[in-house]
Amino acid sequence: ITAFAAFIVVVYAVFMISLFTSLPPLHTSKTPDKFAKFAVARALFEAEEEKKKSSFPVSINDDTFEEINHPAAALKGESLTMSVPKFWDPPEYQNVGGVRNFLGEHGDRLMTKSEALSIGSTVKLDDDTELETIFVAISSYRDDECPNTVQSIFSRAKYPQRIRVAVVDQVDEGDVECSKPRVPCEEDPTHALCLYPDQIDFFVMDATLAVGPVFARHIGHRMYRGEYYAMQCDAHVLFINDWDEDIIGQWHDAKNEMAVLTVYLSDVKSYDEETGESLTESRPIMCESGYESSGNYRHLRHGQQPEGTPVVKEPVLEPYWAAGFSFNRGHFVVNVPYDQYLPMIFQGEEINMGLRGFTYGYDYYASAHSVCFHIYAVGENAKRRNKVPKFWEHTNLYDDVEEKAFLRLNGIIDMNPNEDPNLWDHTDEKKYGIGKVRTTQKFFDTFGIHTKTQTVEGHLCRFVGTPMQNKFIPALRTNGMGIDYDKIDYKFVDNFKKK
Repeated sequence: ITAFAAFIVVVYAVFMISLFTSLPPLHTSKTPDKFAKFAVARALFEAEEEKKKSSFPVSINDDTFEEINHPAAALKGESLTMSVPKFWDPPEYQNVGGVRNFLGEHGDRLMTKSEALSIGSTVKLDDDTELETIFVAISSYRDDECPNTVQSIFSRAKYPQRIRVAVVDQVDEGDVECSKPRVPCEEDPTHALCLYPDQIDFFVMDATLAVGPVFARHIGHRMYRGEYYAMQCDAHVLFINDWDEDIIGQWHDAKNEMAVLTVYLSDVKSYDEETGESLTESRPIMCESGYESSGNYRHLRHGQQPEGTPVVKEPVLEPYWAAGFSFNRGHFVVNVPYDQYLPMIFQGEEINMGLRGFTYGYDYYASAHSVCFHIYAVGENAKRRNKVPKFWEHTNLYDDVEEKAFLRLNGIIDMNPNEDPNLWDHTDEKKYGIGKVRTTQKFFDTFGIHTKTQTVEGHLCRFVGTPMQNKFIPALRTNGMGIDYDKIDYKFVDNFKKK
């Protein structure tokens, strides 16, 4: 049987050589001979009966770090070297040009289903049940709530052994570090930081080097190590019981490999901290956005999102991506990593990430119900949370880079058509840019965004929800690889304007 299988692989490889050398190469600048060689490597890779899966957990401490220039220094033409984890790119993908090349050639085309399914580690239970793993990325800026968030992630999970947390901890001298529980492990060994040290990684950075959430989350994406799912949340979030099984179940309910569950989280007042249960049946949905600021700083910002009891008891399509919570397959982090070169950006990152994901073929959904809740600086938490420092306390160190960052942020997603492209920095544009699965213009046309006048059609929230779900879900590809927007000719126009 083994010999026969090897024979089939060779025959298939020869067939692929003849096929690709007889056709002009698509989405590549390789010569025919090199393209044929690439096709052989790809055929051999895909013909393996079982693809090698990443082990779990894999710590960044076992990896080689690399040196990069601090993003603010880079935009100023200066040098400030930092050592950071390398992006995940395992050996088994090197013969096919690296993992990002394998997964759709940096967005030049939509991934195949088999390519997508090659991503994702599992862990075995005692009964040999295979559990899909979850990577959780947290960026924390001098936030003493961070250890409690890590504790909640593990203690409220049904299967904590499937979870790996990566924290980018930006701290000053004397701060509570996320790696240290409030009660030492000697006194309380049951804290997650004590029970699961091999499943928690920390990248500790001096707060004076912090230049906003984008760079911190960029480093967080560098800490991904092949987990099946990837989740992002803030450092002040509390989770419900069995949240891991719940959110995975919701993701499967979407029947879409390219689904990203993402929302602005509800306030913790809707959560019972004692029991770990949700106190609400309502859910937020991402549909409200508008331009703010002026000149080169003008950008699309998502505002306060509506929340209500859902009519559809399943994840529902929405146009926008939220930084405070997202849950998706691990390949989203591989394909759409946070941009390394956007220092001092606080508002604006979400449309940048969301549009990049859209052009790679990803679809955004509001979850059917909440699995975690955000500790906002409101009500009884206002006084305490308002004391937490913010990264802009060091604005004086980097006050001349924000405008350059905004030019890049908008330019890379085609949102500053009135500006000369030579005005913004194009460094690593392929790595941190848009894909070709869908165009940015398709997004703008579909959801009523006018980039030339920098205006949006109002009342989009009246369409997002059941109407959008009913109109767009029929265009979901039969293999579950995302919504086929070539089949969608809808263009939102505000017909609800006041006369």
